[in-house]
Amino acid sequence: MIEIYTITIVVIALAILMSIIRFISLEDIFTKILTTNLLGTKIVLLILLISSLSNQVDFSDIAMVYALINFISTIVILKYFENRGISK
Repeated sequence: MIEIYTITIVVIALAILMSIIRFISLEDIFTKILTTNLLGTKIVLLILLISSLSNQVDFSDIAMVYALINFISTIVILKYFENRGISK
């Protein structure tokens, strides 16, 4: 069972790395913000996997708080740039 978790953690870590590379190569600010949101979601998933692997409930609470902060900050930043009228 530990091998499955390990393989899954490695795959998610590679997906995080690909998201970072995508973030660096983008030009559009809205796509960068959404890529950052995607990166935060993958990190939440990684925290939850580590939580289930180590049998600590505290990590899942931290992951849920991080997910809420990630969601709210993405909405606020998108509203800010939408109201400013900046698309580049």
